[in-house]
Amino acid sequence: MDLSADAWEKKYREGQDRWDIGCPAPPLINLLASEQAPKAGRLAVLGCGSGQDAMLFASAGFEVVGFDFAPTAVERAQATANARNLNVQFLQRNIFDLGAELPGCFDSILEHTCFCAIDPILRSQYVEMATKILRPGGQLIALFSAHNQPGGPPFGIKPQAILDLFMPHFEVIMFQAATDSIAYRQGKEHLAIFQARTS
Repeated sequence: MDLSADAWEKKYREGQDRWDIGCPAPPLINLLASEQAPKAGRLAVLGCGSGQDAMLFASAGFEVVGFDFAPTAVERAQATANARNLNVQFLQRNIFDLGAELPGCFDSILEHTCFCAIDPILRSQYVEMATKILRPGGQLIALFSAHNQPGGPPFGIKPQAILDLFMPHFEVIMFQAATDSIAYRQGKEHLAIFQARTS
């Protein structure tokens, strides 16, 4: 499986971005409307794609920067945000370069369909990058793809394996099976808020 920037760019150019549901994910919409909604601040959206989730959080008062491998995704996201008069910045980046470029720059991170798309051998590096770009006590807000299907992307991972990866560096504020996922993702998503440990 080719997971290079060129491969992702080709998917966007050829309309093969089937993971893009054309609107924000319902569990994230409902989280922001709930009593457990995270506090607004400077937010990094990793693997932002067409930017639907990023724009949702911008509408809720977050200062949002979205990052994606694919230039076409970034261009589309920025054009949509501009058309909606939303102040969101979208940048073409390899997320694994962000730790060196933007250390301690964000109050929170939004994760949805990025962690499941990277090569599983890079998951520990993902966690390390997340801890680097967050400010002390910052939060990872995530809608994880947690399933047991073979192949990928999306690459499968069990809920306990997610906790095993993140808990050495994060405290668990919320981690629960999503009950309001879109139809074909029902039973395959976990909603999480993890807070970076300060010591």
